[in-house]
Amino acid sequence: MSLTVAVQMDPLADINIAGDSSFALMLSAQARGHRLFHYDAGDLNWSEGRLWTRAHPVTVQRVQGDHFSVGDAVSLDLGDEADVVLMRQDPPFDLGYITATHLLERIADRTLVVNDPASVRNAPEKVFVLDYARFMPPTLVTRSLEETRAFLKEHGAIVIKPLHGNGGKAIFRVGPEGENLSALMEVFNQTWREPHMVQAFLPDVAKGDKRIVLVDGEVAGAINRLPGEGEIRSNLAVGGSAEKTVLTDKEREICAVLGPELKARGLLFVGIDVIGGEWLTEINVTSPTGIVAIERFDGTDVAGMIWDAIERKVAARR
Repeated sequence: MSLTVAVQMDPLADINIAGDSSFALMLSAQARGHRLFHYDAGDLNWSEGRLWTRAHPVTVQRVQGDHFSVGDAVSLDLGDEADVVLMRQDPPFDLGYITATHLLERIADRTLVVNDPASVRNAPEKVFVLDYARFMPPTLVTRSLEETRAFLKEHGAIVIKPLHGNGGKAIFRVGPEGENLSALMEVFNQTWREPHMVQAFLPDVAKGDKRIVLVDGEVAGAINRLPGEGEIRSNLAVGGSAEKTVLTDKEREICAVLGPELKARGLLFVGIDVIGGEWLTEINVTSPTGIVAIERFDGTDVAGMIWDAIERKVAARR
């Protein structure tokens, strides 16, 4: 089966091919004989029921600095000429991102969009996870300094982070004495209009933050991400390091509960984050990462598993 695949993502020139999951997916697709096109979400157009974009045919290779080549731009009809759209641009989960999901939803009955655009829109990472609060650490969603102070008093040290942040950006630990809490809440309230996420600080984060990848609802692999020196954040994008890991019984329970719902929603490629072997903190559906590190430690071809699932779904549609 040869597919035409349109990849909606950030500029290829800017990616780090050593760990980029989108690039790994493109390499895997190309190896299977699929045709790749690259486009930016800002280039989407809709008129009279058609959704099209200015896209470049692209080939990729694992050579840093010479990792892609593009052909002349074409007008690609995503509903009639593409078999698959990979929605892989990085957050922020802003109105531009949301608008792209609305547009792609209009072709989802003809073209397989991964992940399902309506489900992505309805499942931002730090909001969707609230459906599974029984697995979460103590959590408060608020803009209120008073409520945050009360939460700090109850739980001791806390972590404050943007509700729609990504990549470990703007995550702050506040100690039991609450130093700079009022100033920090002022900055958060001036920067973001939405509420913020406040959670009890988990000392076990020093032992790592596990990224577990699920493909079509099934566990595909995991890595443990360790914080860098002087950091509480373990995201690889901010200096964390990865190590081989296995799942705890609690983590397997979490995956067993989440899996059927992810599959039902068309969330084919998902990365969940678990601290201390038991505390679920995020369900990443917009542009999950981690498959390159999993392959490096476990030898598991997660990109291949994702394409197996995509090909099954396209074949079923046909």
